[in-house]
Amino acid sequence: MTQVASRGAARRKRHERIRLHLEGGPARPRLAVFRSLNHIYAQVIDDASGTTLAAASSLEQELRTSKGTKSQDAAAVGRVLATRAKTAGVEKVVFDRGGYRYHGRVKSLAEAAREAGLDF
Repeated sequence: MTQVASRGAARRKRHERIRLHLEGGPARPRLAVFRSLNHIYAQVIDDASGTTLAAASSLEQELRTSKGTKSQDAAAVGRVLATRAKTAGVEKVVFDRGGYRYHGRVKSLAEAAREAGLDF
């Protein structure tokens, strides 16, 4: 058994394994999450056509002004993403946690998106 070189490589390997079972189509696009050290990014992706239907990130001007914690910022990103997805006509999504644990910022984003009206 080989060891993985870094945490990032281990996450990418987990994400590839998860993606074998997840696919977003026109009826239920995939809500993909990427988390860096300081920011969080989320996209609603239709894998069948390869297009991004909605996106939000903590780097956006309206979300950068908050002085909250990273989990609070992630929740704000989830709310913004849900409203943009609903504007694009998306009600149901498949959640892709991107190889990260469902904990902390990833969980905050998912719960805020659910509360704002996305179904997953």
